Amino acid sequence: MNKSHTHLGIEMWKIALKLGCFFAVVLFTLPGPLKLWAECELRVDRVVVKKSERKMYLLSNGQTIKEYSISLGLNPVGHKIKRGDQRTPEGVYVINHRNSKSKYYKSILFSYPNEQDRRQAKARGVDPGGDLAIHGLPTRDKEEAWDYIERDWTDGCIAVTNDQMEEIWHLVDIGIPIEILP
Repeated sequence: MNKSHTHLGIEMWKIALKLGCFFAVVLFTLPGPLKLWAECELRVDRVVVKKSERKMYLLSNGQTIKEYSISLGLNPVGHKIKRGDQRTPEGVYVINHRNSKSKYYKSILFSYPNEQDRRQAKARGVDPGGDLAIHGLPTRDKEEAWDYIERDWTDGCIAVTNDQMEEIWHLVDIGIPIEILP
């Protein structure tokens, strides 16, 4: 073998070594980016609220991917019957609107009242209410977050902290079901 082939072989070996080192670095640092990518790819396909536990669960393919402590309406036991009863409804609804300019830190509305709720309210001669949502804390400057944590305070909505709402905002899409259980 002549000198030029030997030099070329050494250069190729150096390139191969550099590429090998590059791929080793990528592979050893990949779990972080892979985890981030997987979380970005996770899409919530169902929201479940368990009022008695004060918990909300975001599910993807039947698996809970996020869990939050929540606050409910001031009168949380039982299904919402009418506007002003301060109850959080029970039943299956659909996420149907997002409001980034809510009087609370972002809100994701759901389809209360549904047809059954409207029929029951009509039979009672009452207004079923509406505009119920998952939302963050009030946007008024004087309010402190700790005034709202671990207590029921809404008029029938489901409330979380602003940090939690930001996360929920990015994970929950319009059109997915929300099931609210007693």
